[in-house]
Formats: sequence, C-alpha cells, structure tokens
Amino acid sequence: MGRGRAKAKQTKVARDLKYRTFDPDFSDLQRELHGEDGEPIPDQYAELAERPDLADQFKDRDAS
Repeated sequence: MGRGRAKAKQTKVARDLKYRTFDPDFSDLQRELHGEDGEPIPDQYAELAERPDLADQFKDRDAS
C-alpha cells in the first residue's frame, strides 16, 4: 500500500524522458569532459593533481 503515488511519479518522469525532444550541445559537452574551459584546479585538490601515481593505487578498485 502507498506505492501508487511513487509509481505514478516514476511513470511521469520516465514518459517525460522518453518523449522529450532536446538539442544537445555536443561541443559544450566535449569541453566539459576534456577540461578545456581553463578553470584552475581548486587549492584543496592541487596536491592531488600533482600526483598522478595515486591513480595506480586505486586501479584495482575500479575493476570490481
């Protein structure tokens, strides 16, 4: 009981996504994914950006 409203909301959202028409801006998406916008790395992450060896430590976690 009580699932009717939640199911109706899910159906509405799914239908909206299915039938919505939009024109994606692929050049904007490409800039965002490749980091070509020139934004500097925040100070809190600057140290991590200088250590590419950290990615190797977490490679095994991504595989599972």
